[in-house]
Amino acid sequence: MKSLKLILGGVIAATTTMSGVAMADTTVDSIMEKGYLQCGVNTALTGFSAPTSEGKWEGLDVELCQAIAAAILGDKSKTKYTPLTAAQRFTALQSKEVDVLTRNTTWTLTRDTKVGLNFAGVNFYDGQGFMVAKASGITRANELDGATVCIEPGTTTELNLADYFRSKGMAFEPVVIESATEAVQTFFSGRCDVYTTDASGLASYLQTATNPDDYMVLPDIISKEPLGPAVRHGDEQFADIVRWTHIAMLEAEEKGITSANVDSIKKNSKDPSVQRMLGTTAGMGEALGISDDWAYNIIKQVGNYSESYDRNVKAKLGLERGINALWTNGGLMYPAPIR
Repeated sequence: MKSLKLILGGVIAATTTMSGVAMADTTVDSIMEKGYLQCGVNTALTGFSAPTSEGKWEGLDVELCQAIAAAILGDKSKTKYTPLTAAQRFTALQSKEVDVLTRNTTWTLTRDTKVGLNFAGVNFYDGQGFMVAKASGITRANELDGATVCIEPGTTTELNLADYFRSKGMAFEPVVIESATEAVQTFFSGRCDVYTTDASGLASYLQTATNPDDYMVLPDIISKEPLGPAVRHGDEQFADIVRWTHIAMLEAEEKGITSANVDSIKKNSKDPSVQRMLGTTAGMGEALGISDDWAYNIIKQVGNYSESYDRNVKAKLGLERGINALWTNGGLMYPAPIR
């Protein structure tokens, strides 16, 4: 029979039929029913998603997952993580093994269409680079003719590499290894002349080298890699929540709202846009089908984008904001209005 959406206290409940039988027919329904958010993350990429020695997951993408959980469930800890290789990630999402990919995935036309993904924004702007041994004497990418290159299959990295070498009239020999961790270790062992991936990944993997000073990242960036969370086609409510979770973290940074001062600002701010975002003026949560304190929970429990970036990407990798700065500081991060 026709299903009904029940909203209880501003939070969407599981779908029920007229007969009262519970059904979880959307991602949000499923998350509410099971009580946690399942996120697909990288297997081990310091600064973005990697387990600590105690098995605790941390990183920019992990905290985005936690922020989504805070928005929907009111508790950032209600998360579980599935480590996925590049080759596994899309199948895991399509088969509903995970609810969302928060796993440094590049937004492309074919992934947005043929693969059946909906990208809910960009939480890190990147570009593909190259890492070589200093002893090779190579200083620029156009000197790589004939090189053996360690690479992962099923990635934009693989496609960009072929495009770049073809455009330069150069040849290369690919050494294809499914796991990024194994691929970079194969490079460090000397089997490959070059390892290539996103520049942030190179900075992360360089830290795993026994002698990091023996290697260098070339200055050339050969692609655009807008990395962001992805959900399945056909579930617009969940896509909206993921999208506006990221936007809320950016808007909080722009407004100077942090995990430390959000309570005071929520109590005292007369700014209508802040009141809408933090739920003192009702309506924004209802529009998403969740509680009106969704953004407050994100900021209080996880923080704004700057807080997350600084403790993960900057602190662990030493990468400054650059193009990932707010638009007001010359970057590309431009939050849409919450109204």
